[in-house]
Amino acid sequence: MTNTPSDNDPSRDNFEREINTDLDDMTDDKPKGMALHTRIVLGLVIGAVAGLSASAIFGADNPSLIWLIDNITAPIGALFLRLLIMTVVPLVFSALVIGVAGVGDPRKIGRIGLKAFGYTLVISAISVVIALTLTNTIRPGERISPETAVALEAEFGGQAAGEMENALIEHPNAPVLTQVIETLVPINPFASVATETPDLLQLMFFALVLGIAATLVKPAVVAPFIRVLEGIYEITVKIIDGIMKMAPYAVAALLFSSTASFGLDLLIALGWFIATVLLGLGIHMFGIYSISVAWLSRISPMEFFSRVKTVMLTAFSTSSSNATLPTAIEVSEENLGVPREINTFVLTIGATMNQNGTALYEGVTVLFLAQLAGVDLGLAEQLAVAYLAILGGIGTAGVPGGSIPFIIVVLASIGVNPGLIAIILGVDRILDMCRTTLNVTGDITAATYVARSEGYRLLGGWK
Repeated sequence: MTNTPSDNDPSRDNFEREINTDLDDMTDDKPKGMALHTRIVLGLVIGAVAGLSASAIFGADNPSLIWLIDNITAPIGALFLRLLIMTVVPLVFSALVIGVAGVGDPRKIGRIGLKAFGYTLVISAISVVIALTLTNTIRPGERISPETAVALEAEFGGQAAGEMENALIEHPNAPVLTQVIETLVPINPFASVATETPDLLQLMFFALVLGIAATLVKPAVVAPFIRVLEGIYEITVKIIDGIMKMAPYAVAALLFSSTASFGLDLLIALGWFIATVLLGLGIHMFGIYSISVAWLSRISPMEFFSRVKTVMLTAFSTSSSNATLPTAIEVSEENLGVPREINTFVLTIGATMNQNGTALYEGVTVLFLAQLAGVDLGLAEQLAVAYLAILGGIGTAGVPGGSIPFIIVVLASIGVNPGLIAIILGVDRILDMCRTTLNVTGDITAATYVARSEGYRLLGGWK
């Protein structure tokens, strides 16, 4: 899709005609019947209501219900997640190389990267301030009885032990600079993605280097290589279109599995904690993001949220920034008009680095568990938590439950028993769905900000 680099460009008339043509084409290709996002919402509601009803009627420990989850709904949800994640490596690699090569000037790449990183730091810091303010005001950790806490820890303690072991493995005692180098720079870029959980940071670093190098090679020489990657990108997008057709059914299965497994009892027991997290996420989503897109991106907040609702629903149902990345790239380009070279660059990096919801969640969780344990954190300790939560938001993996190992490490660093993480594991999946929605929406706000700051007028934007 063509974009204009300036509001005063003399070719504005041609640009607007092209945009209108593109919109007409999109309208012509519109599928008949109920819109995808409507069907996803319907699947979400049906799955949640059916799951809660099954849990209330039969009990979460009913053998038949457990069999249904293990053999029917969970496999359907797992198939949908795996199919989406299957497309991430080819999509991220091709999109990032094409995007960087399309920017052309390496100095412009650096400028876009600095803008995206600066935006991420500021927005993440705001999210953590919201988390600390709400948690210190509401004090949810002091509103749950010690007896309930003991019962929950006994129920989920086994899960916590496994998470603690994973956290210790993932955080070796190496110098910080060495850890940064080992995290970012792959020894073998092919080996870094040839695993069950591919290392997207290393893949993105390799793609970034390849894309910059492509800008320094003669166009005639590099053109065939770029055409191959463009073919891979377009084919991957077509695969994603097919996968998304099963989204309403997969969402229903995912929601049924989650809600039927623990029902309302756990939600009620941890109600104050859940309410604090959701309030913080809501303030950040509809307050901070609305201000950002209106002021920085010059887009009406209502128009913005309307155009990205499919991405938000996909993020909510999958609990994975990485799994939602294909949909986010497609929607932000087609529905918002973010140019591909900026869109792919910012969103692929943002799926790993721009985790505002995760930073907010980690801040609330650490303070909540400290309050529950009777550990009084002073200003210095809370500033340390804020600093670590911002880093965690940038470095946490964009997969379901990716923040749990990081929270365990933070708890240990401030003198709180890491085993207390067991108390929130039962509701983590539901809250993970909510914070992932914030994360992915934040990636798109970052892309629109960068595009607007580079002089592009976005679809639905203000002059």
